[in-house]
Amino acid sequence: MDNNILERIEQLKKEKNAVILAHYYVDGKVQQLADYVGDSYYLAKVAAKTEAENILFCGVSFMGESAKLLNPEKRVVMADRSADCPMAHMITPERIAEVRAEYDDLAVVAYVNSTAEIKAVSDVCVTSSNAVKVVSRIAAKNIFFVPDNNLGRYVAKQLPDKHFIFNDGYCHVHKDIAAADVQKAKELHPEALVLTHPECSMEVLEISDFVGSTSEIIDYATGSQKNTFIICTEMGVFFELMQKNPDKRFYSVGHRQFCPNMKKVTLEGLVKALETLEPEVLLPPEIMEKAVVPLQKMLELAE
Repeated sequence: MDNNILERIEQLKKEKNAVILAHYYVDGKVQQLADYVGDSYYLAKVAAKTEAENILFCGVSFMGESAKLLNPEKRVVMADRSADCPMAHMITPERIAEVRAEYDDLAVVAYVNSTAEIKAVSDVCVTSSNAVKVVSRIAAKNIFFVPDNNLGRYVAKQLPDKHFIFNDGYCHVHKDIAAADVQKAKELHPEALVLTHPECSMEVLEISDFVGSTSEIIDYATGSQKNTFIICTEMGVFFELMQKNPDKRFYSVGHRQFCPNMKKVTLEGLVKALETLEPEVLLPPEIMEKAVVPLQKMLELAE
C-alpha cells in the first residue's frame, strides 16, 4: 500500500480525533488500515464504547446509522454516502403496524440490517451472530422477524417454541448462492468444509458443515484442523480469512459473491471523508430517540 496514503490517514486521524470502523465485506485495502474490522455486531459494540470524537464508518448506511444511534453526541461520517443495503428497505413501518394489529403478544425483531426508521418501530434488534440468543430471551410468543426471510427461518428452526411471522426481504448476495453451485464446489473440493452465512437459503444451510455470522465463519476456519473451505458469504471476508490463515485454502461457490454497495468504499473516498468529515450521518431527533431503544436492548440481551 502507498505509504503516503497511510501517513496521510494517520495524520488525519490524530488531527480529527477519529476512529475508522470497517466491515469485513469492504475492500481488503480499506480493511487493512481500519482501526477496527468486524461484523455488524462487533462494530456496534465498538461504536458504543469508542472515545474518539469522530467515527468514520466504512460500510453501508444502516451501519453508520447504528453507530450514530449509539453515539448521538459524536459525529459519524460515512466513507461513501451512496453505499446502501437494498435489504434494509424491504420492510415498511406500515407493514409492521399491520402485523402488530393482527397479533397479540408480539415482538418485532429487527435484524440490524434495517433502517433507523424501522428500528424505531421495532422492539429489539439482532445480528446474525446473536439472533438466536436474543430471540430466545424475549418473553413474547409471536415474533415478526424483519427484514430478512432466510435469517428469520434459520432462527425459527432453532426456537420451535416461538411462532414466527416472516417478511419477504433478502440479501441478494446470499440469495444468489444456489445449493446446486455449492454441490458442484463440493465435488471439485471434496476435502473442503462448507461454511455458510445464515442469510443463505435453507437448502444451502442444510448442506453446510457450519452456519454462522461473518466473524463466526472466520473463527471457525481459524480454529479448525481442516485446511480447505468453501465459503458461502460475501467475498470481502476472504481478506481476513487469508490474513489469519495463510496456509489454508478458501474457495467461493464458483461465481462472484459480491456486494456492489460494500465495494463503493474506497481509499480515496475514505481520505476525503476524513479531510472534510462529510458526509455526516444525521437522523431526526424523534427517530433517534425511538430507534436506539431496540439497539440497546440487543446489547443487553446478547451479553
